Amino acid sequence: MCTRSRVNPRILGTIVLGAVLSLSACAPQYKNYGYIPPEDQLERIRVGVDTRESVTETVGAPVASGVLEGSGYYYVRSRQRALGFLAPEEVEREVVAISFSDAGVVNNVERFGLERGRVVVLERRVTSAPVGSNSPLRKLLSNIGRLGPAGLGE
Repeated sequence: MCTRSRVNPRILGTIVLGAVLSLSACAPQYKNYGYIPPEDQLERIRVGVDTRESVTETVGAPVASGVLEGSGYYYVRSRQRALGFLAPEEVEREVVAISFSDAGVVNNVERFGLERGRVVVLERRVTSAPVGSNSPLRKLLSNIGRLGPAGLGE
């Protein structure tokens, strides 16, 4: 005669639940931050015609504006991936910069992205300066991620 040993259903349920939870910890979790206006709204902005007020009405209030009085509007969106207990990693960043003339009229609409830790221009409507120029926005975004714990004490 062969006797079968029965496994307690509670123990089996606990094992299955533990396996499911441990496997779900390995699945990446994504978090989105910020806001970029949709492309159809950005296309309605007319360079040389629209003003600060009309831009705010068309695409909404900016996430950030320039530190100087009368500078541009900046819309920023980023996406981070967290995997288990590891620190979150930024996998995507996009910035839309709308600059204005001294009269408050749209001068330029640019879209920047982050590729391999470097800021790259994805789209530019009007170019008033050379593409290789180091604008304050480019300098700010290029330094993100370079500062580590060793640089804080110096």
